[in-house]
Amino acid sequence: MERLERVASHAGIVQEVKQGRVLVKIEAVSACASCAAHGKCGFAESKDKTLEIPAADWQQYTVGQAVTVHIDESRGMLAVWIAYVLPALLMLVAIVALSLAHLPEWMVVLAAFVVLGLYVLVLYLCRCKVESHFTLTLAHAITQ
Repeated sequence: MERLERVASHAGIVQEVKQGRVLVKIEAVSACASCAAHGKCGFAESKDKTLEIPAADWQQYTVGQAVTVHIDESRGMLAVWIAYVLPALLMLVAIVALSLAHLPEWMVVLAAFVVLGLYVLVLYLCRCKVESHFTLTLAHAITQ
């Protein structure tokens, strides 16, 4: 039996059209409540977000046009893991391990921040690979 993908959708307005890319302003709305990652992904924290979305058909979009942005909800949960859970676990492991080694507290805290900094550096260096896992798609909004 094939697994059905759950897709989170957000309405947006095209802000800018570049070659191969479309900038879309997303407004957090009540549709976020149906998403499994509600309150964790960052869309619910702010009223507006601007996304740069790769689009092969970028010529079909115009500034001010209403569009819908789609992303697989499982990818949203992966983003939560990468942004919040993994760094928290890494810091916790560093704190516990170094505390058990009876290091002074200031060294434990400093080492925990170094571990966090290294995690961010690795994410930055691997950003192209990480970004490839998060594919946003655009669709023209249906007008009634």
